[in-house]
Amino acid sequence: MSASQPTVPTSAPGASLLPDLEPLLEAVSKPVQYVGGELNSQVKDWECGGEHTVRWALMYPDAYEIGLPNQGVMILYEVLNEQPDVLAERTYAVWPDLEARMRGAGVPQFTVDGHRAVRDFDVLGLSFSTELGYTNMLTAIDLAGIPLHAADRGQDDPLVIAGGHASFNPEPVADFVDAVIVGDGEEAVLHASRIIRAWKEAGRPDGRQGLLLELARTGGVYVPAFYDVSYLPDGRIRRVAPRPELHGVPWRVSKHTVMDLDAWPYPKQPLVPVTESVHERMSVEIFRGCTRGCRFCQAGMITRPVRERSITGIGEMVERGLQATGLDEVGLLSLSSADHSEIREITTGLADRYEGTQTGLSLPSTRVDAFNIDLANELTRNGRRSGLTFAPEGGTERMRRVINKMVSEEDLISTVAAAYAAGWRQVKLYFMCGLPTETDEDVLAIGDLAKKVIDTGREVSGRRDIRCTVSIGGFVPKAHTPFQWAAQLGWEETDARLARLRAAVRADRRYGSAIGFRYHDGQPGVVEGLLSRGDRRLGAVVEEVWRAGARFDGWSEHFSFERWMAAARTALADQPVDVAWYTTRERGEHEVLPWDHIDAGLDKEWLWEDWLDALEGREVEDCRWTPCFDCGVCPQLGTEIQTGPTGRTLLPLTVVRPAG
Repeated sequence: MSASQPTVPTSAPGASLLPDLEPLLEAVSKPVQYVGGELNSQVKDWECGGEHTVRWALMYPDAYEIGLPNQGVMILYEVLNEQPDVLAERTYAVWPDLEARMRGAGVPQFTVDGHRAVRDFDVLGLSFSTELGYTNMLTAIDLAGIPLHAADRGQDDPLVIAGGHASFNPEPVADFVDAVIVGDGEEAVLHASRIIRAWKEAGRPDGRQGLLLELARTGGVYVPAFYDVSYLPDGRIRRVAPRPELHGVPWRVSKHTVMDLDAWPYPKQPLVPVTESVHERMSVEIFRGCTRGCRFCQAGMITRPVRERSITGIGEMVERGLQATGLDEVGLLSLSSADHSEIREITTGLADRYEGTQTGLSLPSTRVDAFNIDLANELTRNGRRSGLTFAPEGGTERMRRVINKMVSEEDLISTVAAAYAAGWRQVKLYFMCGLPTETDEDVLAIGDLAKKVIDTGREVSGRRDIRCTVSIGGFVPKAHTPFQWAAQLGWEETDARLARLRAAVRADRRYGSAIGFRYHDGQPGVVEGLLSRGDRRLGAVVEEVWRAGARFDGWSEHFSFERWMAAARTALADQPVDVAWYTTRERGEHEVLPWDHIDAGLDKEWLWEDWLDALEGREVEDCRWTPCFDCGVCPQLGTEIQTGPTGRTLLPLTVVRPAG
């Protein structure tokens, strides 16, 4: 599908497009996802703050069912709308069936709250958790009637601002975004809103360039157009530097870190979807950051330091959220929720409070070595008992030392033994394939471990209906991790290793029906790897593949590896680099990496030393419970680890009893 500009609406700014949109919805799948009106959604007056109102269109660049539950967008939506002179609405990626009809009818990208044209807003703010959403961003920009390239936009076009985890290497989309905010967004979007309002009130001095300069000079907003990139003859980056004529633009842009999460108890009024979504629960983030030090984990590295929400703050958020939504499941979210210093007190207090009701509690992320049956029993006290999920990540203890996942086989077996003995019948184990130094034997060991899990379950429970699902994802090296220098395993090798593993598991009839096997083939991982460590030259690849029809690349039924490879061959034909150069090539210590000018607080030297430790199989402890390991985050960003125990309880305990 080749893109064509939709007709820009001629109605008054902020007017509803619903009369034009409604006739199109009769002929598309899942039309309800475009109608808005969710519980706790807001439609503020277009002039709520007067003529200088700051207006944000917030987008998670995926389908409604994926985007609406996203905590980051939900939090920013509420934080912004609490401001009397700011309004925020949401927009999501439209499916190809509606996209085609919108183009045909001249209906532009719209928000689901007020069905207003995205082009009427001051900011289109996108939150990227994965690089596979880049083509959906281009669709939204184009449908909105905004020039695709930042360099072509004028004063009346919205600023396109990116954030989220993938924005820690924004270079592949540098051509298309005006600015990038890295790190926590709550304070950052409010600060940006104040700058935008002041610029409006002052008469928009120096136009779009003047506003972007004001944002860049804060030191916490990256404006790609203000930086020049030069390259060496072999394709490596020579230097990324701020343009010399732009005074006050920093050499490095720092991430934002929110301290004292209790001061930011969002979302207070969580959105409830009007149709099915991926998470039918109310979620509370119980802490942010992780210092376990898993070397593959970008989320853990870029969100340091650990900042816990207090037990009382959590209790208040759960109670308020349940009342505001009517949902009956609460997910206690973090990168490793059982690591909260007061997790036992939290789960016991919440289980006491909601005992006898239909309210269920869950920990979506649990480490083997932080789990215990007492904790699990508190979570299931109301009678709900779903499967348990653990992530050993590596099939052998050698591999787990390489990735710094300090979980022994004994830890895993004793944990699953306790679970099966306590009545669980289903355990899911998550692993990765293609990790640095991995061999075929390391992957085949995954099957052996799964068999031991089944044997243990049968032995301790005395039952044969024991199940273990093995889920395997391909390893993709990410920016700002010790593995940012690693060579990625090619997709053919990844698929071959997984095929051998599957054959080995299925060959043993004692376990064939007891062990489920799920894995993702290697091709999408190659594209993700291309984008995750790419530079500005990949903007041409993203545009080429989008113009060839790429949409919803995170969905297997829409993803086309051949289309991506063809686009890369065309767009990189005159460059000394190709897909393999970006993916399966190991980087050297002194190579300038595309994201070196984005400061996540981590010392590059510390990351390199951790990479060398990985190759030697040396483990590093968690700095929450040991002396500092000098990763650089706390001193460079002026932050500190914030953990309990606080000694507080959920008292005075408001015990919720069922009616009648």
